[in-house]
Amino acid sequence: MKTNDSKLIEKVKDGIVAAIEGTGNVVQATLDTVTKILASAIKDAGIVSTSVTDVVADVASGAIRGAVKMGVDLGDAAKGIMLGVLSGTRETGTAVLETIRHTSQIAIRDTSATGGDVQAATTGLVVGAIEGARKMGVSAEDAAAAAIDGALRAAGQVGSTAVETVRKAVTKPIHGVSIVLKEPEAAAAYSFKILPKAPELAASNNSTRQGQLQ
Repeated sequence: MKTNDSKLIEKVKDGIVAAIEGTGNVVQATLDTVTKILASAIKDAGIVSTSVTDVVADVASGAIRGAVKMGVDLGDAAKGIMLGVLSGTRETGTAVLETIRHTSQIAIRDTSATGGDVQAATTGLVVGAIEGARKMGVSAEDAAAAAIDGALRAAGQVGSTAVETVRKAVTKPIHGVSIVLKEPEAAAAYSFKILPKAPELAASNNSTRQGQLQ
């Protein structure tokens, strides 16, 4: 694993702060800043042989830190981050679902590390994933599952409290997508069963625990 690019993280953080102060629109300010800086960083990465995945991690990290510093709604900020990452990486050929999963993991990791609202950030990431992925021909269900998977991976490294917080973020449907979380008996990982607009079907399955996104 490569060392984080502290200069890029600080550049994004400062950019987010300035953009939010300038416009007051957290989602749009975050989206525009992330897209612009990410596109430039990816171009430079080609010169120094840095992977797109590494660049995405640094940009997402800086954006979360900037949003936390400003004390804004992390649901809005996380949505803007996800939309910005998907927009900024669209021409790179990277796998959409893996990009969503990785972005979500980094964002939740840094939200937890900075004392931010993990539940709000998780919801925002899922919203951004669904909206951004639809424009790229990816199903809402797959996008939501990838975002939550990434969030749970990060939360699992933090502790049980963080995991429960992420799980609470999926207690209501969002954009018509309902998700059932299934916890394997002998594994720390989580898998997902997607039930579009049919939460009542999952309610009858006592072996699963259903959450609905809003």
